[in-house]
Amino acid sequence: MPKQLIKRFLPSDDTLRKHKSLGIFGKLLLAPNLWHLNKRSFSGAFIVGLFCAFIPVPFQMLIAAAGAMTFRVNLPVSVALVWVTNPITIPAIFYFSYLVGVWILGTPPSNIEFNLDYEWLKTELGVIWEPFLLGCFICGISAAALGYILARIFWRYLVIKSWKKRNQTRM
Repeated sequence: MPKQLIKRFLPSDDTLRKHKSLGIFGKLLLAPNLWHLNKRSFSGAFIVGLFCAFIPVPFQMLIAAAGAMTFRVNLPVSVALVWVTNPITIPAIFYFSYLVGVWILGTPPSNIEFNLDYEWLKTELGVIWEPFLLGCFICGISAAALGYILARIFWRYLVIKSWKKRNQTRM
C-alpha cells in the first residue's frame, strides 16, 4: 500500500522537534494530520496542493505548506502536489489558464511573445493580468475539486482492496 511507502520517507516527531530552523512553527508543525496519512488529510492535501500549484508565484511550496498547516492536512503530499506546475509544464498550464480567463471574460486573446525579462513583465503582463489571474483561479479550484474527488475514490479503492485481501487470508 502506498501509505507504508510514503511513511518510510517521513521524518519522526523527534527529528522535527530537534530541527533548529523548524522551531519557529512550534507545536503547529507537530499536528498529527500534517504527517499521518488518513482519508481526510490525504484528500485535503490534494485541495491545498493543487490549488497552490496554480498560483503564479515562485514560492508556491511555502504557500502550500502554510495551507497544509492551516487546514491540518498532510504537509508532504500538499507540497509535492505543487510540482504539478514544474519548469516543463508551467508554460502550457499557465497558457491554458490564460485562455480560460479570456474565455470567461469574453475578451479576445492577445498575441503575446513570451520574454522573461523586466521590460516584458512591465508591458505585457499589465495587459494580460486580468484573464490570466482569473484563469489561474478557476483552473486552481477545478483542479483542487477534481483532485479531491479522485483522491477520495483512490483511497476508497485501496480500502476495499485491503478488505478483500484480508478476507481472502482469513479463509
